[in-house]
Amino acid sequence: MIERIRTEIAAAGGWISFARYMELAVGAYYGRSDRQFGAHGDFITAPELGSLFGRTLARQLGEIEGPILELGAGSGALAETLTKELEREYLILETSGALRSRQAARLGDRVKFLDRLPEAFRGVVVANEVVDAMPVHAVGWRPGGVVERGVSTQLAWEERPARGSLLDEAKAIEVPVPYDSEIGLAGQAWMRSLGEQLAEGVILVIDYGFPRREYYHPQRSMGTLMCHTGHRAHGDPFERPGEQDITAHVDFSALASAARESGLEVLGYATQAQFLVNCGITDVLAQANLENALHYAPIAAEAQKLLSPAEMGELFKVLAVGRGVKEPLTGFARGNRSHTL
Repeated sequence: MIERIRTEIAAAGGWISFARYMELAVGAYYGRSDRQFGAHGDFITAPELGSLFGRTLARQLGEIEGPILELGAGSGALAETLTKELEREYLILETSGALRSRQAARLGDRVKFLDRLPEAFRGVVVANEVVDAMPVHAVGWRPGGVVERGVSTQLAWEERPARGSLLDEAKAIEVPVPYDSEIGLAGQAWMRSLGEQLAEGVILVIDYGFPRREYYHPQRSMGTLMCHTGHRAHGDPFERPGEQDITAHVDFSALASAARESGLEVLGYATQAQFLVNCGITDVLAQANLENALHYAPIAAEAQKLLSPAEMGELFKVLAVGRGVKEPLTGFARGNRSHTL
């Protein structure tokens, strides 16, 4: 993988954008057949903790008509829970061949795989921890102007003057100088594309991140890039490229703006904890206790991780955008912070 990246950098004149480097490295990482997810992988997602997240999310999805389309279904854990809870057509769009094979083995004929976004889709789109893995441009605000932080043949940072739409985007962001951060142009383009294909329904984005005013906070001057391997988090994206996950936090304000550009309406924005409470996670817990009291303790521990501000509860957010949705969504009935976007 290192040689492949260096060859591309050399062919490009000795420098590529960090977004391109991240695309290559993360693409190779998810192209592996190894298990990235779960207790024995590199990181754990909410669906990997157990069925509580999916069972609670199903309560929200049950209010929205049409098929369910999951983008980037990971190990298939969420799809497994949702297909048990809801008798609906379940579609998966997965770009990793290795993960798609894993999902197919786990889910069988309960799901249908797509190769591209369907045109004029009517239903609900779920993207759980998808946007954080999309390539981001690394940007630096310097006394002499805005620079793009790219990658040299030595697999090290090298700065060049920012240009084009990246420069325009960076100039609209007020930060103290010097300052390093990321701009997710790919995530914005992805949301615009989804918006164009959504004829009616809801797009739910669940991920870790902030609204713009928090994303570019003066104290967050080193950006949000993070790498994960063996449940160890660190900040060096050039360590073992293709063998570790590279992520950046999500700018939810940018996603909301991109959705509006495609004619979508922001239907809600809340912390994961507030969203799950609104959807009735306590009722799901009570039901689980009735089903099997002996297994209540691990399920309660799962709820703690999903809801606690020190775990996933506050850092993870839920953004809902859509078209033609008349009724308010239960997940945002209380604590809706869409005005902060």
